[in-house]
Amino acid sequence: MTSQAEMDRLIEQHLDAEKAGDSAATVAMYTDDVEHDVVGWPTGPVTGPGAAKNFYDQLIAAFVNEDMTATRTLYGENFCVVEHRATGRFPNGFLGAPGRDESVVFRMLHVFEFRDGAISRENVWLDGGAIVAQLTGA
Repeated sequence: MTSQAEMDRLIEQHLDAEKAGDSAATVAMYTDDVEHDVVGWPTGPVTGPGAAKNFYDQLIAAFVNEDMTATRTLYGENFCVVEHRATGRFPNGFLGAPGRDESVVFRMLHVFEFRDGAISRENVWLDGGAIVAQLTGA
């Protein structure tokens, strides 16, 4: 069983690498068969660190991650659910909305599963409507 402290450490390393713009380091704590699923992403769920790294390459090119603050974390046996308040910029646009080099704030929900001291699944839900509304001034 993965301890809460170990889950927190792996998630922190993952998010720190993402914030630093290092896609290789972002997936370094994944299992070889990790399932990476960002709900609504055109590829759907992907398997393996290489496929997840491709997602992060695209994300890092589109989103400047300024802050990711956990607002609630729920733990279970070998999994945790983390609600984040994310802040960042989409200078090139998002979901058809024009880019703005001003910070937007939105909610994200991460579901992480763990196996053998690594992240074996990451499922991400985000409030795309809040992002688009802030980018368009709606």
